[in-house]
Amino acid sequence: MMRAVFLALGLVFVGLGFVGAFLPVLPTTPFLILAAACFARSSQRLESWLLEHRRFGPVLREWRLRGAIPRKAKLMALAGTSFGFAWFMLGTSPGPAAAIPVGLLMLGGLAYVFSRPS
Repeated sequence: MMRAVFLALGLVFVGLGFVGAFLPVLPTTPFLILAAACFARSSQRLESWLLEHRRFGPVLREWRLRGAIPRKAKLMALAGTSFGFAWFMLGTSPGPAAAIPVGLLMLGGLAYVFSRPS
């Protein structure tokens, strides 16, 4: 039963990662990291496919070995987060009660990304 749940989650995360490759506000790599972790518990074939993928495999293998995030991915995270926050601010005109927690949450995510080795 749990194997099927992990397989389904892995497929959902791959789908979200695929969409994130084309949308600037949705990340790709974190979803693929989650997908690889789910496939490790459900499908060795799909896990191998992700880890050997021409484009995403090297990033996923580095994450597994060293918890590393490439410099380019860090800069893309910064750009995407900045774009997302600007879109949030301009699109919704939130007051400080909403803008401050959202900004702090985004800064916390960026702090984690930039704290990882490159």
